[in-house]
Amino acid sequence: MAFSLTRTLLVSLLLFTPFGLSACGSDQSQAALGCATAASPCLSGKAVVSLQTSRGEVVVELDGADAPLTAGNFVDLVRRGTYNNTVFHRVVNQPTPFVVQGGDPQSATPGVSPELFGTGSFLDPSTGQTRFIPLELGLKGKAIPRYGEQLTDPAEASQLRLLHERGAIAMARSEDPNSASAQFYVALRPLPELDGRYAVFGRVVKGMEVVDRIQQGDKLVKANVIEGGTLVKGQP
Repeated sequence: MAFSLTRTLLVSLLLFTPFGLSACGSDQSQAALGCATAASPCLSGKAVVSLQTSRGEVVVELDGADAPLTAGNFVDLVRRGTYNNTVFHRVVNQPTPFVVQGGDPQSATPGVSPELFGTGSFLDPSTGQTRFIPLELGLKGKAIPRYGEQLTDPAEASQLRLLHERGAIAMARSEDPNSASAQFYVALRPLPELDGRYAVFGRVVKGMEVVDRIQQGDKLVKANVIEGGTLVKGQP
């Protein structure tokens, strides 16, 4: 019971409550949630992104084959400068390593109370609307990822292409599986309990020791795409 409660509390740390939550409902067809109709761009191929943090550089490789919409959203936000000077507002490494979470756009805004960090999303200036993306899960044997639905069947979860291994980068969201926006986290250890519930879209390929040193309140000073990063409208 103690283990179950601890795990539940840790998983709850990945949730956030964005203002004006209006994510796509789970009753929408998966076809309407994927790259073919998404307003945000999708990633074709791979992208390598440098995250310059106040503790040092972290390099992540993003997977456009198995998570094109989620990875494309991240690359687009990097290029917009959305992540520059944001705060790592939630770090759980004691008593058991869990995640380092950041990416709330409002945490880079002077004067915003730290108490609000972790509640924000990306507001698209071209539309004036908050951008939300659906849960995206790439499965072995499937040409297109599954959208909008968590996996509850262990047999299906075993077919996931991208897992919560140590160094995995994934999207945080609210209770609605289709409410991810800008916030992300890095797994500090394998987290199989999150597989099929949150969208992994890449992994740390350099600087995991830097991630281990990040403390709550540290900053993501600047993010840059250093390789790849081809964005497309529609299915890659």
